[in-house]
Amino acid sequence: MTNPLEEQGPMIPNTSRTLLVTLLGAFARRTGDWMPIKGIVSLLEELGVDESSTRTGVSRLKKRGWLEPEKRDGASGYHLTPLAKSLLASGDQVIWHARQPAQLADGWCVATFSIPEEQRAKRHLLRSRLAALGFGNVGQGVWIAPARMAADALELIDGLELTNNTNLIVGRHAGGQDLTRMARECWDLDAIEAGYRDFIARHQADFQGLVRSYGTEIPAREGFVHYLRALDDWRVLPMRDPGLPRELLRSDWPGDPATRLIEDIVTQLDRAAFAFVEQALGH
Repeated sequence: MTNPLEEQGPMIPNTSRTLLVTLLGAFARRTGDWMPIKGIVSLLEELGVDESSTRTGVSRLKKRGWLEPEKRDGASGYHLTPLAKSLLASGDQVIWHARQPAQLADGWCVATFSIPEEQRAKRHLLRSRLAALGFGNVGQGVWIAPARMAADALELIDGLELTNNTNLIVGRHAGGQDLTRMARECWDLDAIEAGYRDFIARHQADFQGLVRSYGTEIPAREGFVHYLRALDDWRVLPMRDPGLPRELLRSDWPGDPATRLIEDIVTQLDRAAFAFVEQALGH
């Protein structure tokens, strides 16, 4: 089952598909795991998403097993399935607890695999899931991550029933290629860095302007719109960042100020944003 939270590639402007997932992840679990469809439509209209696009997005999530229709108090709506809640909880662990820099002395985890062509769907899934865990690609069938990812990788491999096709080795780098060069070749650090810088450029000035204008009494609608756009941009960034040892990164790595910015946005805008959601849902 595809996890809409596992999105790779450069940061793109908010879309109806991503905004819907972000809305559900941020608020549906605080509204009884259910939202009326009229409320979902009205909330996303505040972000420029038309009703047709919202309903199409809901239909797609329903087909993926994320949503099930349910009426409450005569209102038509959708509730999160156990699958959706499980995937959202897994995403939370990365989104809200961005990977801290690994310790170089702890070593590395190397995964190798050889999967026959008739299982190519599983092979593709393994690659995408390893990338989501923070593994970088060394070469064909060889992936590497900080050693702390070994347990998660083993759980992934067992879950895909690929134990007999895979080897997982944990150890220290004893010599050979310079580690900084290796990191640059295995992970697209330029793209990760650009994503963080773009996030800061897109959201810092507007957020600071809101705080200057309203202090702690930020209007509900303004808080909601900025909060959801910022969260929608942010949620893919920690999933791309493997949390490499600091020695292998630039001294001015932008992940640190970007993380502080999203933490400030959540701290200062969450209350206003949730108040707007409750108002739109008639709570």
